[in-house]
Amino acid sequence: FSLQRKGVMNLKYFDKDDILVIKTANEPYDYAEMAGNVVVHYTKSGKPVRIEILEASKFFAKEDKVIPKGIKQKFFSIA
Repeated sequence: FSLQRKGVMNLKYFDKDDILVIKTANEPYDYAEMAGNVVVHYTKSGKPVRIEILEASKFFAKEDKVIPKGIKQKFFSIA
C-alpha cells in the first residue's frame, strides 16, 4: 500500500520484502543509522528524511497497544 499527502509524509509498504518506508521530506539523504530493524536516513545536516522498518509485520505485531487490530489485519495480515 501507499499513502501520500502533499507536503507531509509518504508511507509505502513493500509486502514482498515486508518493509515499511516512511519518507518525511523530499531531500537527498547522506547517511543512515540502523537500530534493530529500523534504519533512519539523514541529510548532511542531520535531518531525518527517510525511515525504513524491516520485518514490518513483526514490528507492528509487537505494537498491539498502538496499532489498531483492523489496520494490522488489512495491511500486514496479522490476526
